[in-house]
Amino acid sequence: MTIKAVFLDKDGTLVDDIPFNVEPRRITLRNGAGAGLRLLARLDYRFFVVSNQAGVALGHFSETDLEHVGHRLSDLLFREQVELAGFYYCPHHPEGTRAQYALACLCRKPMPGMLLTAAREHDIDLASSWMIGDILHDVEAGNRAGCRTVLIDNGNETEWKLGPRRVPTRIASDLYSAAIQIAGEDGPPR
Repeated sequence: MTIKAVFLDKDGTLVDDIPFNVEPRRITLRNGAGAGLRLLARLDYRFFVVSNQAGVALGHFSETDLEHVGHRLSDLLFREQVELAGFYYCPHHPEGTRAQYALACLCRKPMPGMLLTAAREHDIDLASSWMIGDILHDVEAGNRAGCRTVLIDNGNETEWKLGPRRVPTRIASDLYSAAIQIAGEDGPPR
């Protein structure tokens, strides 16, 4: 049986955006995120974080540090009475200073690799799923994967390079507003 998912960008969407932060106690949910996720959980969505983490390639932190970030995210969602089903990240960046991570890849958003991997590993129906993020790279990754998409328009998108794959299904001011729009499309929660 396939499941439906909400793929969440981490920084600026799910948690406050502190550049290159891997300090667990400094990771906090954005305002309205908990209520939005609880609403979506009642609609039977499972939650997956998909996050570009160029700080690994640039030498700011290690993949081991990201394990602690994943645990912190799971803990924050548990406190909101929802479960994090998966934490996926891309450690690559073509201009990285650590050779093993300095490459163009298919997992770094706007490419859909993280979403496709999660779909394969968790039997996710991508057409019934959503990608929520605060920049158009998130939207493009979701659209490339075959998801519906929500752009959180909170000022973090600065390039506004539009294209056919960079048009969101919906636009919202925060995660709670996104959840209300998704619920409006999917019907009332159980």
